[in-house]
Amino acid sequence: MSYIKRLSFLGILFFFLTGCGGIFLTPSYHSDGTYLYVHKGDTLYSLAKKNNISLRDLIEVNHLTSPYTLAVGQKLRIPKTQTHTVQKGETLYSISRKYNMSVSALSRLNHLSAPYTISVGQVLQVNHRTDTTIKTASKQSKNRVTTTTSKSTTVVSPRRTVSVPKAQSGKKFAWPIRGKIISSFGKTQNGMQNDGINIAAAKGTAVTAAESGTVGYAGNQLKGYGNLILIRHDNGWMTAYAHNDTILVKKDQKVKKGQKIATVGKTGNVKTPQLHFEIRYQTKVVNPQKYLP
Repeated sequence: MSYIKRLSFLGILFFFLTGCGGIFLTPSYHSDGTYLYVHKGDTLYSLAKKNNISLRDLIEVNHLTSPYTLAVGQKLRIPKTQTHTVQKGETLYSISRKYNMSVSALSRLNHLSAPYTISVGQVLQVNHRTDTTIKTASKQSKNRVTTTTSKSTTVVSPRRTVSVPKAQSGKKFAWPIRGKIISSFGKTQNGMQNDGINIAAAKGTAVTAAESGTVGYAGNQLKGYGNLILIRHDNGWMTAYAHNDTILVKKDQKVKKGQKIATVGKTGNVKTPQLHFEIRYQTKVVNPQKYLP
């Protein structure tokens, strides 16, 4: 389904709701070609998106660490662009694996749309880290490792491992709606990744909060998701509810488990009424069905 290519945006949004406490969808910024200069309201996500830069590369080239807080006036070095020329027999999936990218991230970086056709000789923008870099980094036991590219040497920190509890405080999340699951968690037949589940239901069906928490986002500014709600929960948990018809809550509003927050719709890039539902722990996506009763 075409909506899946947008899921990586939601992952980044979760990341910054957790790390920075908010989002800014229309920040100001400027660049001199070598550095980005941080203005009021800027986030790493907004700067990377506005300048078509890989978020991971921006973090690594500037040696940034969690919680990735920016200061007004701070300057960030712009990562040098790396490209890959498509060879005979290569697919978008094989290229994404080579550069440690998801297919959705690679297609988004290069403005590709379904069915994601590429041709021999086509030049694609890619992440800076290759399989060799990843294998080298995984063998290091130190806190910091050195990664060498063709033009420069960059010091980066290895990824932090997130251990996901079996369930939130020993409890299960509640189903936001009941219906047939029409798209399951994980890889799909076309090689894309679904970070949640999609549940079919009649338009207007009540969507309820899977757990008590605070609304971190309620709007329709993320293309592809339609009317979207994100809820922060205790202990690093978050849930997402997309493609709603109507939104009944506001940002920063406290909600209770089981409270009606929206109605089912078909907004965004879906053609039938359904709810796209995600559960995340910190920055890690989990299979919602393992956390539902």
